[in-house]
Amino acid sequence: MMKRVLALFAALACLCTSAAPPNFIVFLIDDLGATDLGCMGSKFYETPNIDRLAAQGMKFTQAYSACTVCSPTRAALLTGKYPARLHLTDWIAGHSRPTAKLRVPDWTKQLPLEEVTVAEALKPLGYATAQIGKWHLGGAEFYPTKQGFDLSLGGTDRGQPPSYFSPYRIATLPDGPAGEFLTDRESAEACKFIETNRERPFFIYLPHHAVHTPLMGKQDVIAKYQKKAAAQPDSPQKNATYAALVESVDDSVGRVMKKLDELNLAGRTVILFTSDNGGLALNNVTRNLGLRAGKGSAYEGGVRVPLIVKWPGAVKPGTTCDTPVLTVDYFPTLCELAGVEKTPQLDGESLVPLLKQTGGLQRDAIFWHYPHYHPGGATPYAAIREGDFKLIQFYEDNRAELYNLRADPQEKTNLAPSDAKRATALSAKLVAWQKSVGAQFATPNPAHDAAKEKSGGKTNSKKKTPK
Repeated sequence: MMKRVLALFAALACLCTSAAPPNFIVFLIDDLGATDLGCMGSKFYETPNIDRLAAQGMKFTQAYSACTVCSPTRAALLTGKYPARLHLTDWIAGHSRPTAKLRVPDWTKQLPLEEVTVAEALKPLGYATAQIGKWHLGGAEFYPTKQGFDLSLGGTDRGQPPSYFSPYRIATLPDGPAGEFLTDRESAEACKFIETNRERPFFIYLPHHAVHTPLMGKQDVIAKYQKKAAAQPDSPQKNATYAALVESVDDSVGRVMKKLDELNLAGRTVILFTSDNGGLALNNVTRNLGLRAGKGSAYEGGVRVPLIVKWPGAVKPGTTCDTPVLTVDYFPTLCELAGVEKTPQLDGESLVPLLKQTGGLQRDAIFWHYPHYHPGGATPYAAIREGDFKLIQFYEDNRAELYNLRADPQEKTNLAPSDAKRATALSAKLVAWQKSVGAQFATPNPAHDAAKEKSGGKTNSKKKTPK
């Protein structure tokens, strides 16, 4: 019903405006850390095209993913809703820890078709819509073409590609010539879609498989970074293969921007570039410079991500925004820019006032809820950030940790014991929010075995690296 109502309002909006709506390209990079770009502080990874994008738009220094792992963040981007509200709170299909202290809830392992996606919100306005890259939001009955996308390439229920070199063995992406690189192929398909739909507004959701494991790269690019790592032995970021994957993403951004310029579309195309969670710190994949931990963690390294938005004619080039923003904000932002007048219930808030530098956001806090275990470090937790302060509630032992992120961005000093009044107030706000979204909770596990857990527990993943 909501989808039909949305379509009606969008169609009316389209009839009432003569201005052509902007095109949208959303780059969602898999596992890219907040400091894995030159413009975000990296001295090792080379990202000239993304740095140029930042110079042409706005860079957010306090951007967050909706979750510490991928599937929930992807669902939040597409729907504008918190993962806790969707009950889609872990990567699909998640981890099993049968002897852990807590038992995870019966959560949703796909993006329900009843949910309205941003693609479905835009289509009644005449948008051509494409998803190119990773999906990871359910099996074939929940694929992108069931969720408002005209074209879907590379999207399956899997969380990582079997190979970055063709043959890819991805059911929804025909193999290219032997040795073709997956990131190159995805950006080439995006350019082809731009070319085909240049006369109408388009929305391209480009969730690259990169930079997720398995780490692979072109040999000449890997060799370049191996030489660079040898010349910078003290560099905290030094994984040459990961660096090659990062460079492949930068090449993609450059290729897409070049195509927009060639077709004179750059001036009316909004580009949003971000990541689905913090960088993977396990196995020396990357380092989230100045931030604690990485993917799979409640700390800043697990949920802080890069965010760059280019909006020609509205965003002043080379600007920076320090306001905390979250993945759920992208749906309402795109809808406002497109002129969608009626949307479903959303948890996000449009970033237009921040982008235009005409005002701030209405909310006073953002939230996370993760009732799961993850090899990256997470045990069931929830968190709230209000102003400079972040409270994390860990549920295995019911401890709370409080940090002043302005004074202590590396989360070294737990202020909960010394600032109990603030911790209690933030905890109450967190509980109230959890109730408002119908959050599911981990519960005491009658099969808990402390000895087995001490030896590392179990996971149902057959992969060596967590999703």
